[in-house]
Amino acid sequence: MLLPVGVVAFVLIGNAPVGVGEDAKPQAAGAPVNPLDGQRAYGYLQEMCALGPRMSGSLGMEKQQALVQAHFEKLGGKVSYQRFLANNPLGGAKVPMANMIVEWHPERKERVLLCAHYDTRPLPDRDADPAQQQGGVFLGANDGASGVAVLMELAHFMKDIDGAVGVDFLLVDGEELVYKDRRDPYFLGATWFARKYVNEPPDYKYRWGVVLDMVGERDLQIYQEQNSGAWRDSRPLVKEIWDTAARLGVREFIPRVGYPVQDDHFPLRNTAKIPTCDLIDFVDAAGMSPPGYWHTTNDTPQRCSGSSLAKVGWVVYEWLRGQR
Repeated sequence: MLLPVGVVAFVLIGNAPVGVGEDAKPQAAGAPVNPLDGQRAYGYLQEMCALGPRMSGSLGMEKQQALVQAHFEKLGGKVSYQRFLANNPLGGAKVPMANMIVEWHPERKERVLLCAHYDTRPLPDRDADPAQQQGGVFLGANDGASGVAVLMELAHFMKDIDGAVGVDFLLVDGEELVYKDRRDPYFLGATWFARKYVNEPPDYKYRWGVVLDMVGERDLQIYQEQNSGAWRDSRPLVKEIWDTAARLGVREFIPRVGYPVQDDHFPLRNTAKIPTCDLIDFVDAAGMSPPGYWHTTNDTPQRCSGSSLAKVGWVVYEWLRGQR
């Protein structure tokens, strides 16, 4: 994702919320119980990171595609790809790209789109060590694997989603095939998907879109992304999701506007005209935005938590169950 031009690199968000991360208090007797398995979701995140970097067109990406495709198909999802070529920011041969689409209940003509990017940034270009900026390893545990891990855990429940609304998972490639900000374009996969949706209209329609990005941090704090809450068409979606979190007692969804972020929700909403919101934790425990480990070698599984993954997945799952 990309910080808009002119945005200050931190936000003042008031008092830190209580009950975040692994230190959240146990739920009171009679409170709703989260059916998602945080330990299992965290295992999926670790599996992806064990493959190493997973940048677009790499062997790591191919291994990840095989891993997640087998997972979704085993649980009953219908997997297909949108393949295309993208310019290599370093020049030379074009980069092969592949958006993965996983359909649940494909016969339903009104649908919801859940999106996460599954590519990792080529290099940890914000690392404090200049040598690492040029040749370090970026695992993208939170910025990449966390959204996919939530979808992998949600897949255990998708076959039993009742009602008239179907669900598609969209794993976009090329969200950040970026070596230099302001030069290299972001959101290649989401832009490709959005244009195809407009130029080759399917026989179904997306009611809503939800982007999951950086949703695994141990000190989880998800504020309402500023653009999502400001757009008239996506504002009701933001309210529905945060109301769901409040009903479940998931206090890590904080009902206040936080920060403006350019992410995959921009092409999905602006080009495809799908009302879409961005679920993103773009602040660290100290209230700094972006987090200090963002786009550095420190974005590792140790930064993430199964509890956070399960809480985000639970809110999305219960919100989906309410779609009629």
